[in-house]
Amino acid sequence: MSKQTTTPVSMTAEEFKTAGYHLIDRIAFLLDTIQERPVTTTKTADQLRSFLGTAPLPETGISADAIIKRATNLLFDHSLLNGHPKFLGYITSSATPIGALADLLGAAVNPNVGANILSPMATEIEQQTIRWLGEFIGVGPSYGGILVSGGNMANFTAFLAARTAKAPKSIKTEGIASSKPMTVYCSKATHAWIEKASFFFGIGTGGIRWIEQDEHHRIRIDLLEQAITRDLENGCNPFMVIGNAGDVSTGAVDDLRSISALCKTYDLWFHIDGAYGAPAAALPELKKVFEGIADADSIAIDPHKWLYSPLEAGCTLVKDPNTLIETYSTHPVYYNFNDTESRPHNYHEYGFQNSRGFRALKIWAALQQAGRKGYIQMIRQNIELSQLLFHLADKHSELEAVTQHLSITTLRYVPLLGLDTMDNRETYLNTLNEALLNVLQRSGEVFLSNAIVNGKYCLRGCIVNFRTSEKDIVEIVETIVHEGRKLHRKLMNHSAPVQLMNHRQ
Repeated sequence: MSKQTTTPVSMTAEEFKTAGYHLIDRIAFLLDTIQERPVTTTKTADQLRSFLGTAPLPETGISADAIIKRATNLLFDHSLLNGHPKFLGYITSSATPIGALADLLGAAVNPNVGANILSPMATEIEQQTIRWLGEFIGVGPSYGGILVSGGNMANFTAFLAARTAKAPKSIKTEGIASSKPMTVYCSKATHAWIEKASFFFGIGTGGIRWIEQDEHHRIRIDLLEQAITRDLENGCNPFMVIGNAGDVSTGAVDDLRSISALCKTYDLWFHIDGAYGAPAAALPELKKVFEGIADADSIAIDPHKWLYSPLEAGCTLVKDPNTLIETYSTHPVYYNFNDTESRPHNYHEYGFQNSRGFRALKIWAALQQAGRKGYIQMIRQNIELSQLLFHLADKHSELEAVTQHLSITTLRYVPLLGLDTMDNRETYLNTLNEALLNVLQRSGEVFLSNAIVNGKYCLRGCIVNFRTSEKDIVEIVETIVHEGRKLHRKLMNHSAPVQLMNHRQ
C-alpha cells in the first residue's frame, strides 16, 4: 500500500477509529438515555457563549479526538433534543438512528448528486427513493422529482414549475411583465412559504388570494371558485391552487378531490403542500381524507417531518418530471455531463442547486428498515397519541380541547377560578396561554408550540415522534395543568393580567 500524503486534516486509520468509536459510543448512550434528559437546555445565550468560549481561531491544529469529545459534550448538554419523547413542538421529528449512520456513510463518499457522472450510484439511489416516496403516499408511477432541503424549497421548486407551465413562453426572455397579472389561491392557514415564493418569483404578495376555511378548517371550495372566476373577469392569469394536506396550525386536510376538479375546470396547476401530512395518506383508514392526492400536478413532502429522517430532507414530486427540466435545465459550456448514449439523469436540471449533497441515503435506508407496514404502524400510533391528548384535555376541568387533525392537537389552559368577573376573559386567556407556552418551553420538561385558532391562543402538540408513548402524553397533560395553575396564581396575585392585556391590545 502506497503511503498517503500527510496534511493538517488527514487522519490515520487508527486516529479515525479512535475518534469514531468514541463518538459512536457517546451517541448510542445518548439515544439510550434521551428520555432521562431535559428536552431542551435551560441556559441563556450568554451562558452558552461562555461554555463555548471566545478564543480566537487556533494558529495550530488540535487533535481530532479532542475536538470530537468537546463537540459531543457541548451538543449533548446544551441542545434542544427533538428526539426526546416529550418534544411535540413544531413539526420536527425524532430522527432515525439508521439515518444518522447513513449521513456518516454518505459524507465519507461525498458524492455530488448534481450530475450523474459525479454520483453514479447516489443518483440511482435518489431516483429509487423518490419513486418509493410516491408509491408510499399512493401516487402513480409517472411521478418523479427531486430531494431538497425542506418544505420551503420543496414548495418553491413546485411553484416555479407551475409558473413556467402556466405563464406565457415569453416569460423566460422577457420576464414576468410579459404575462397578465398572475394569481395563486390558498387557504388562510397556508404556510408562510407562499408569501416568500410570491415575492421572490415575481408574482407579488398582492397576487395571493387568501381563501377562508370552513368549520372543519378546510379551504372553502365555493369561495375558491368565486375568487378564480372574479380574477378571470378582471383580466388576471390564475395559474395555481394550493391544497393543504395537513395545515401547519391544526393538521387539517383540505378537500383535495374538489380542488382537483376545480383545477381541471379552469386549467390551473394543482399543488399539494403535504410537507407534514402527506405520509398519512398511506393509512387505509385515511384513504377518503386524502382522496384526490393522485391528481396533483405537484406535491411537497418532507421526510424529515413524518418519515423521521434527520434534517435536511424535503422532496418535490411532480406528475410530469419534464416540467422541472423545462423550468430549471441549463447547459453551460463548462458542463460535460450529457452522455448521449446512456442518457444520464442529472439532478442539476431538476431544481435550484448544481452541487447537491446525498440526502437520499438516510431516507432510502429507513424506508427499507421499517418497510411500508412499519411506517404505517408508527404514523398510526402518532395519530392515536394525538387523539389521546385531545381526549385527556377534553375531559379535564382546567383544559379546553380545541382541534384535532392527523397528529396535531390544539388546546388551552382555562383556570377554574377568577374568570367570571373578567370583562375581557378571552384576552386574558390568550395572555395566560402565551405566557404558559414560554414557561413550558423553558422548563426542559416538555416542548410544545402554539397555534391561533379562531382567535384563541392555543398550545399545540404535534406528534411526529416514534419515541412518544401514552405515559408521556399523560405526564404532559399533568405538566400543563401544574404550570398553568402556578402561572395563573402569579398573574392574579400581582395584578399582572391588566398590564399584559393592555400590552397585547
